[in-house]
Amino acid sequence: MDGIDSNRVGMLTIEWEMMNKKRFFILSAINSLGLRCVLYPLTVIKTRLQVQRHGQMYRGTFDAFRSIIKTEGFSGLYKGFWINSVQVVSGIGYILTYEKVRDILSKNDIHDSRLKGLIAGGCGSLVSQTIICPFDVISQHLMLLGSGQKSKTSQTAPNIPKLQLETNRQKGFGAARQVIKELYRIDGGLKAYYRGYFSSVATYVPSSALWWMFYPIFSNTLIPLFPENTPHMLIQCVSGSISGMTVAVVTNPMDVLRANIQVRRIGSFVFAMKQLWAEEQFNVFKKGLSARLTQSCISSAFIVAGYETLKRLSLREEYRDSVKW
Repeated sequence: MDGIDSNRVGMLTIEWEMMNKKRFFILSAINSLGLRCVLYPLTVIKTRLQVQRHGQMYRGTFDAFRSIIKTEGFSGLYKGFWINSVQVVSGIGYILTYEKVRDILSKNDIHDSRLKGLIAGGCGSLVSQTIICPFDVISQHLMLLGSGQKSKTSQTAPNIPKLQLETNRQKGFGAARQVIKELYRIDGGLKAYYRGYFSSVATYVPSSALWWMFYPIFSNTLIPLFPENTPHMLIQCVSGSISGMTVAVVTNPMDVLRANIQVRRIGSFVFAMKQLWAEEQFNVFKKGLSARLTQSCISSAFIVAGYETLKRLSLREEYRDSVKW
């Protein structure tokens, strides 16, 4: 860290043993639910943009937002939210795994924050995706209900018109129940809810690992660029946003592939890649990217603010004076 004032490299990382665990997990659950509530409309828009064909439904993020409000009302931006919010459980699993893996690595004399972030972030995401996949599959189908109203036939998810037809008449938990039953009937078992699991792992494990690797890199790069009295939290939030946008650009094709496998019911990973390339070619790299960049920028800042705040609030008394805000 040549060139950086040693007094300013004072962003002490709050480690596992420094926190009150019970308080930390309660605050984590509250923070995760609140964050999902704020950002869920962008998730709905991103999903619809990713699975539509050749821009037949929406021309971009703002057009999708305006069209959903016009044809489905404000509630259209929250379709599937309550099913998706169950993922708070997976968020706790993610944080627990991330922190414990970091703790294990530190005890084995691995202290490079970038390497610890890369490994712990990947492990946390693997655990999270195993819990989250069924809720993700169901909520994505619910996100698409009513999305065919802009045209005579739904072009968003062409392989499941019957599922949409039967559930468009229902709302809330009734629609969720119907989607769960139909997916089970069509796929013949629990595998229905793990469709696209490997594509999810291939998308989110690298995303998480890279985010936690980039985060300390950007943090240390930005420290000398800000005035000395700048709150550490502000620098961390900016670093988180830049990390999120960087990862969004790198992993967007895999996220598009994941969404299409789960929603359009494409059975083979390789066939899905070939079909998407035949339909979109280089557009696959930017499909839904504007919504994903916006979501990643905002969510990363909120995640960092919430995560670092709740860690500070969870500090045991003997460490409270060691960490700056």
